[in-house]
Amino acid sequence: MPQKKKPTAPIKTTAQSLGSLLKSARDLMRKDKGLNGDLDRLPLLTWIMFLKFLDDLELEREAEAALGGTAFRPAIDSPYRWRDWAANEGGITGDELLAFINQDETVLPDGTRGAGLFAYLRNLSSAEGDDRRDVIATVFRGVDNRMKSGYLLRDVINKIASIHFTSSEELSTLGALYESMLREMRDAAGDSGEFYTPRVVVRLMVEAVNPRLGEVVLDPATGTGGFLVEAYKHLAEQVETVEDRRVLQTQSILGCEPKPLPYLLAQMNLLLHGLESPQIDPGNALRFRLTEIGDRDRVDVIVTNPPFGGEEEKGIQDNFPGDKQTAETALLFLQLIMRRLRRKPGKHGPARAAVIVPSGTLFGDGVCARIKQELVSEFNLHTIVRLPNGVFAPYTPIPTNILFFDRSGPTEDVWYYELPLPEGRKNYTKTQPLRYEEFRPLLEWWGARAENDQAWQVSAEALASNSYNLDSKNPRAKVDFAHLPPKQLVDDIIAKEWRILELMDEIGAALKIEP
Repeated sequence: MPQKKKPTAPIKTTAQSLGSLLKSARDLMRKDKGLNGDLDRLPLLTWIMFLKFLDDLELEREAEAALGGTAFRPAIDSPYRWRDWAANEGGITGDELLAFINQDETVLPDGTRGAGLFAYLRNLSSAEGDDRRDVIATVFRGVDNRMKSGYLLRDVINKIASIHFTSSEELSTLGALYESMLREMRDAAGDSGEFYTPRVVVRLMVEAVNPRLGEVVLDPATGTGGFLVEAYKHLAEQVETVEDRRVLQTQSILGCEPKPLPYLLAQMNLLLHGLESPQIDPGNALRFRLTEIGDRDRVDVIVTNPPFGGEEEKGIQDNFPGDKQTAETALLFLQLIMRRLRRKPGKHGPARAAVIVPSGTLFGDGVCARIKQELVSEFNLHTIVRLPNGVFAPYTPIPTNILFFDRSGPTEDVWYYELPLPEGRKNYTKTQPLRYEEFRPLLEWWGARAENDQAWQVSAEALASNSYNLDSKNPRAKVDFAHLPPKQLVDDIIAKEWRILELMDEIGAALKIEP
């Protein structure tokens, strides 16, 4: 009697199996002599997944076009599609695979001669209004293949080939895993002077500005796309119709990222989360003259963490007004953000922004003070959230703040909210980071504001009289003087004495008493 054939086990789509798959791929890459650390491995894994994802997406669109009786033009032609050279586990490998990917001209998988894979992809150009080709070309102009072993590369490709980007469950799981890899990328990049915004801070900022479907959201310093992913997810929850989905996919999310590696990572990050054709400008957001940015360039919502501590070249500085030119990147971005907010209120209210700035921006004078004067005079700077020490640990000890402002009119009063550290903690660390639950009191306070131990209010007049120093201290703060360094103790005492003198002058003026 013939034995019954065991049924083939279904392909798993669990986080465990996908996590294991990606770990296996990364373990394979560790054996290659051309890669050094996650800063090399993650980009390579990303461009491979990018091509697999794109081919799965095109197969779906091709099938939909066939059902609808319409013509379909792929973004990538044969024999450069994933299905032509990568899908077959026993396909080209070794030196033949490396030559196909790396060389300007080579023997193709179909036996003919032509441009190598990267050379072909870098020279794609859009046609008939489809900008996917431009996106692909831009991505691959900033990518190279550093793997030395074509056999190991084939093994990695075979691992990625088993991911099914058409499965919503697998996509969701892979998106979460990819975010964890981006965190590792952030950890590795922190050693080279770059760091990215903690996810919980991104989520807070997006929830607070609350973008609505139909509005355009911009991050002019996109990085790996964290703000735009969070904004996309926030808007996706509002989709109810086919037209809503079209609006979300084609005219809601904009970014700008000039560095090739973060640009690639942002593209993949957004693709994995469901945005089919990310609109990320690969140039420097500061490269345009400020006075030439008109109404068509303005948006409804900006959420961003612009780079700070860096310096821009003179050519970039010349794009800004003469009395507000500076090399400090954070101050240039702040001016750009103010300029790019839509001037007239839209269907969902005034244009608005949430921007992370270092504390130096709050108390800076000179050019910095003039920029803040414009911010307070022409925008409603309604809230400053003071983040506690260590939020960006271990990459920088610089204290940071979130500015929330909109186009509803000039500032009357600024609310400050100081986020306290958990009881018994002196700062956050890499192993004990900020948790989203710690924002709950802030979010509850947001809609029904009142002064308390964490919140206080300062008038615009008071800020103006103090040369637009926004570095307001919590009047109810309990300072642990035992842990303050001597210089800070002296500075605090002097500052308090000056404040006492200022108050005496104000009281004397009110009572018409000579000082």
